[in-house]
Amino acid sequence: MEDLFTLEHLTSLVLLIMLQAVLGLDNLLYISIASKQAPEKDQARVRTIGIAWAIVLRIVLLFLLLQLIQWFQNPWFVIADNAYFSGSFNFHSIIVLIGGVFIMYTALKEIWHMMYFDPQLEKSSGGTKSVTQVILLIIVMNLVFSFDSILGAMALTDEFWVMATAIVVGGLLMIWLSGRVTAFLKKNRLYEVLGLFILFIVGIMLLSEGGHLAHIYVFGNPITPMTKTTFYFVITVLILIDIVQSKYQKNLKHSGEKH
Repeated sequence: MEDLFTLEHLTSLVLLIMLQAVLGLDNLLYISIASKQAPEKDQARVRTIGIAWAIVLRIVLLFLLLQLIQWFQNPWFVIADNAYFSGSFNFHSIIVLIGGVFIMYTALKEIWHMMYFDPQLEKSSGGTKSVTQVILLIIVMNLVFSFDSILGAMALTDEFWVMATAIVVGGLLMIWLSGRVTAFLKKNRLYEVLGLFILFIVGIMLLSEGGHLAHIYVFGNPITPMTKTTFYFVITVLILIDIVQSKYQKNLKHSGEKH
């Protein structure tokens, strides 16, 4: 029992909880946007149930990865070298690629919806998907996002209880924060545009990572993953643009009122 609660294990637990929190930011944004597709009265319940089930399935996935890591990493099929396209696809790369495509599709669909936004139509529709559909979306995308955090956890420690505890704590933090993020976006509707473009970039990052994992070559050029530094730099630039633009619009409005 004493071997379980060593300083090394407790340090790993703290680091893993921080890792879960950092890697969960884009997931949290997706959950907040996806939950809007459910009827408004059910959105909080959808987020809680979806994340709770995702916690359970993340622990199951962690157990499977520990037992069958080689099966997840071995190639499932290979597209032979040629002048146009080649790659070696395993389960991990396929999941990440599919997740990237789906997130980009979701972001673009919502952006398109905003361009032809009708408040009366949205109010009357009360959500475009059923509670079950949205919960399943949240669970599936949670699993897509979880691969990186689980593999990162496995690199830090080999103790199952440490990794499982970090997943549970990270999931509870997401449940607590998801309502607050959703409420913020609801009060500040213009930030939804920023959130959707961030989500779109997350999709691009997943595609580049999946392409790298699959060793994809397009016209002889390898797909390289977008680094976290590049990702956060782009997000920072987008946020600064949004802040400056909002401030500029307020200044123009005040200037017009004075005249």
